[in-house]
Amino acid sequence: MAHFAELNENNIVLRVVVIDDKYEQEGIEWCENFFNGGIWIQTSYTSSIRKNYAGVGDTYDPNRDAFIAPKPFDSFILNEETCQWEPPVPFPMSYVYVEELDGKQHDKYEWDEETLSWIGPLVFNREANKWEVK
Repeated sequence: MAHFAELNENNIVLRVVVIDDKYEQEGIEWCENFFNGGIWIQTSYTSSIRKNYAGVGDTYDPNRDAFIAPKPFDSFILNEETCQWEPPVPFPMSYVYVEELDGKQHDKYEWDEETLSWIGPLVFNREANKWEVK
C-alpha cells in the first residue's frame, strides 16, 4: 500500500491516506482526482522517504524533504539528520523498571520544561489514579 499526506498552504499535514499499490506511481495525481484537489506528497510508515512518517499536524519541510512533528517543548532541539526533536538533556539510561497499567515493564519518565530535566522514574499509584515519582 502507498501512503500520501495532504498538506495545507503552510505545509501542515491535514490527513494521511492509504491507496492501492497499483496507483503508487501516479499517486499524487490519483489523490488529486479522487479527493478533488489538494496538495499531496508521498510518505512512508517505514520512514524510508522524507525521514519520518507524516502525521496530522506535522509540517512538511521541502528544504529538508522531511516531515517534522510539532515541537514538544521550547527547549527541544531539532536533529538535522533525523528531523526529530531531542531534549537538551539525554533520556536517563537506567535499569529500573516500573509497571504500567497495560502490564508491560519499562521506564516511565516525564520531561520537566521548568527545570530542563527528566523526572522519574515514575510509578503508577492505583489508589490516587496518577503517576508519582518513585
